[in-house]
Amino acid sequence: MRSLLAPVALLLLWGCSARKPQNTQAMSSFDKQGHRGCRALMPENTIPAMLRALELGVTTLETDAVITKDSQVILSHEPFFNHEITTRPNGAAVTEAEEKSLNIYHMNYSEVLRYDVGLKSHPRFPLQKKMAVSKPLLATMIDSAEAYCRRHGRPLPTYNIETKTNPATDGLYHPGPEAFVDRLVNVIESRGIGARVIIQSFDVRTLQYLHKHYPRFRTALLIEDFDKRDFNTQLQRLGFTPTIYSPHYSLATQALVDSCHQRNIKIIPWTVDEAAMKELVRIGVDGIITDDPALFERAGIR
Repeated sequence: MRSLLAPVALLLLWGCSARKPQNTQAMSSFDKQGHRGCRALMPENTIPAMLRALELGVTTLETDAVITKDSQVILSHEPFFNHEITTRPNGAAVTEAEEKSLNIYHMNYSEVLRYDVGLKSHPRFPLQKKMAVSKPLLATMIDSAEAYCRRHGRPLPTYNIETKTNPATDGLYHPGPEAFVDRLVNVIESRGIGARVIIQSFDVRTLQYLHKHYPRFRTALLIEDFDKRDFNTQLQRLGFTPTIYSPHYSLATQALVDSCHQRNIKIIPWTVDEAAMKELVRIGVDGIITDDPALFERAGIR
């Protein structure tokens, strides 16, 4: 009887494995990242945005770091006050013509706190909730996110932090890459979360400095949609193999995914809308950065 059942069992096992989808990556390992927290729903790079992203089940909080005059590391996509989101202390809206003069690197954090970044209606995110809120310290955001997860019994998050540096604006809008990275790492280490941090950048200098002096940190190379250099050339310019390759989602193809995985590099595209999400999962990306983390559940990513 045993000899008759064995071939049948093998055939059933083969049939089940043959029907598996092309992408066999377990969804439990899929990295769901909330871009600037969840700026489609809440004011970007604020504590309410991060907590809402956690509520929606993200595994990683994606954010941006800049440095103030008094050397505080805060959350901000630009090293100045963007006109799309900012209201002056006197209640007047910041204009596009003046935004770059509101240089955060030339302000102490006490001055930064006087500017609101949540009351103005965002022209591109009509569902974003309006509220009075300011740019937080990175340390405060981390404390708030950790406390929220412990209070609600949720897994502690990963933090994907972008260094907002550019060779053309060293000393003008931010310190050089060495000082920038050192200050960022000091905050991360003060909170004891280094094992759950990714440092990402378009500026290879900050990643190179990090790789040399803080090799224990994971790194992500960001790639703009207009960067037409081939994958190998981009990695050669970086000078080492990053943990993550993070291109604009329009650049992600099956060939690029395969190239990353052949080098043991994860690929996590940004900033992905609902229309592109399922296709990116199909071709095997390791995670997605999106403005609206509510899309993950709608796409069946859990």
